[in-house]
Amino acid sequence: MAQPKKADPWEYARAATTLKQAHEVVGKLMPAPDASPQVRREFYLRSAEVYARVAEVDRGHHHEALYWAKRERAKAEGVESDER
Repeated sequence: MAQPKKADPWEYARAATTLKQAHEVVGKLMPAPDASPQVRREFYLRSAEVYARVAEVDRGHHHEALYWAKRERAKAEGVESDER
């Protein structure tokens, strides 16, 4: 018998259509401060993807969502450089 499919916690974030929704959902997915660098980096990269997509959908907040996407990518890069 097949096991039930595990729910993807990012499913709701990818479904966000407004910047407000993205902030609310992404904020709930933030890893613990002591999470591994790999977990934190993955969070920031996924978050950047969500904001970049929202920038194309929520045109009233296009530039602000792009800012957040860029900010999250920079945070991911910061985690990478901290590991070195």
